[in-house]
Amino acid sequence: MSDKKAIAVILFDGFELLDVFGPVELLQFVPHYHLEFYAPSPGKVRSSQGIEVIASRALTDLGRADMLFVPGGKGTRALVNNQEFIERLNLLGKNSATVASVCTGAALLAQAGLLSGYRATTNKRAYHWVTGFGPDVSWQPSARWVQDRSRWTSSGISAGIDMTAALIGHFEGQVVLQEILNRAELTVTTDPSHDPFAITP
Repeated sequence: MSDKKAIAVILFDGFELLDVFGPVELLQFVPHYHLEFYAPSPGKVRSSQGIEVIASRALTDLGRADMLFVPGGKGTRALVNNQEFIERLNLLGKNSATVASVCTGAALLAQAGLLSGYRATTNKRAYHWVTGFGPDVSWQPSARWVQDRSRWTSSGISAGIDMTAALIGHFEGQVVLQEILNRAELTVTTDPSHDPFAITP
């Protein structure tokens, strides 16, 4: 696996399906990306839609990743107060080259201190709740996604696909990205400031 980039996708009970599998569908097209699902405990993890997914590894099995990917979903409401999970997320984020979140996954990153001093965004329907966890985060109320150095955060649900496309283009180049979009027969928003769902903070 030395030539592979390790992409660690974090799952938890109540995660949002599209937050995970929209981005994963694009990421898996990159040949040198190795994706693996991690959860607090290995085994079945139930999404907020009731679909069960198998996480092959426990969070404690993960030391670092080239990319740490954190989705949102209803489960973040409880998980944000789980001290053991937040402490582990803090350690993993500090040891990973890139940290990305979709939707309310930004609340978990903020609570873990991984967005301190960074610009970030989140789901606009949950904006006021999420931003309560990051007083030292420069929250952007109007953004489809935000990249600030090694941190990538997106707005709600489908915005994670746009962010992931931008992320692939950033690391792998536009030629590779366009090949992937063609294979997926997908058009994406390419302007991170285009946010039709923005709210007044």
